[in-house]
Amino acid sequence: MNKWEQAQTWEESWHGNCINSFHEEEKQLVYAEKMGLIRTPTPKTPYNFDLQGKSILDIGGGECSLLLKCVNYSNAMVVDPLMSKYPEWVISRYNTANIKTLTSKGEDIKIEDSFDECWIYNVLEHCENPEKVIKNALRLGNIVRAFEWINTTTNIGHIHSLTEEKLNKWFEGEGKVEDINKNGAVGTAWYGIFKGRHYTVSKR
Repeated sequence: MNKWEQAQTWEESWHGNCINSFHEEEKQLVYAEKMGLIRTPTPKTPYNFDLQGKSILDIGGGECSLLLKCVNYSNAMVVDPLMSKYPEWVISRYNTANIKTLTSKGEDIKIEDSFDECWIYNVLEHCENPEKVIKNALRLGNIVRAFEWINTTTNIGHIHSLTEEKLNKWFEGEGKVEDINKNGAVGTAWYGIFKGRHYTVSKR
């Protein structure tokens, strides 16, 4: 196995039965804030995001995509290389939420339809070719929202150490860098909102 394949084996074992994902989900609230998503609390939950009819592609969203905390989307899809490895109830929950799933590497997405937004958060250090994933995101999304940790050490599950310079180059824009310590999300973060290849001003 190459490094990426070994990382996927490790990742699958780490996620396990996917039942207790609270820690990942509380960190996601930090990612969402930095990516410019605005919470619209309801009497039922404060952790609700109204997407106002937009279509969303989440690359690498795993078993508990941020989309599960969203409402009012016209089309939603989560792409993840381990999707078919997750327990059946994970796919059933996505189906119930009317969120499509696709088992695919971010580098190999064959979708031709475009989306209003593409999301990438805490994903690229796991990928085999981060630059190619970003190119697909910019091709598919009118805008791309991104949050990534930078200047990290590599290990069996995190095979890349991302930098501000690399991400700015690949996204063809300038992200913001910030040291974060909130909700268990700790480290130096890079994040931003970027124009896709076919960017147009949203009418919504």
